[in-house]
Amino acid sequence: METVYRVMDALLPFACFRYTFMKNALLAMLLLTPLLSLLGTMAVNQRMAFFSDALGHSALAGVGLGLLLGVHDITVSLLIFGILWALMISRINRSGSASADTIISVFSSTGIALGLLILSRGGGFSNYSSLLTGDILSIGREDLVWLLVALIAGLGVWVLLYNRLLLTAVSPELARSRGVRTALIEYAFVCLVAVAVMLAIRWVGVLLINALLILPAAAARNVSRSSAQNALLAVIFGLVSGVVGLVLAYQLDTGVGAAVVLCAAVLYFVSLPVRRWMKAKG
Repeated sequence: METVYRVMDALLPFACFRYTFMKNALLAMLLLTPLLSLLGTMAVNQRMAFFSDALGHSALAGVGLGLLLGVHDITVSLLIFGILWALMISRINRSGSASADTIISVFSSTGIALGLLILSRGGGFSNYSSLLTGDILSIGREDLVWLLVALIAGLGVWVLLYNRLLLTAVSPELARSRGVRTALIEYAFVCLVAVAVMLAIRWVGVLLINALLILPAAAARNVSRSSAQNALLAVIFGLVSGVVGLVLAYQLDTGVGAAVVLCAAVLYFVSLPVRRWMKAKG
């Protein structure tokens, strides 16, 4: 890591990156935003924009149930519960017992209520309130290793599943006729989203994770002409939002997560007139 820090000192012109905690936060952004942005493109294509919101809200329940079961490693609790929660949402959604937005809303409300019920016992919720807004400035070297592993694994799964995911999103019937096991593909995708969201939640926060996942992808979709361009632009928009938001948060002495999301929101709103201009131009 010392070598990485020296390279950053030589390349980065901003005084704020003289501090180790800011270097770690920047590295976290460079690892987090590409994976979230890529997953966000497929979530947008499959009309699952609020799926990550339900997962984010379930983070509180994951931590709470982990404590009840004696699992004191928050990361382990989040990952296990997040994957199980995502599979439950997907399974019930596939059953067709209710509309997708209704199912996601039910799980979202249940997750946050269960988490608050457990964590607020004896007035102890203040110990976990940082999960709501996140604190990427507290990220350590061990956390960066987790994020690096998640990025590599996530990109590997993305490459393996991308074509089948895209075909499933466009036409599940056509995908099944081509021999694609759509249920398995969907379960793999929601598990991948769950892992990414749960690893990011401690530093981005429950209230902001959905926006960071969806906004860069939505902005990219407005101005892209192909799926490959959509994925590339989503990653670029995510990286720009992460780095610019981090610098602005330091300069303005405000929350990093909120600054990053607002930068992504600006890119989205800028993309709207660009989209109209592209349509008019033909």
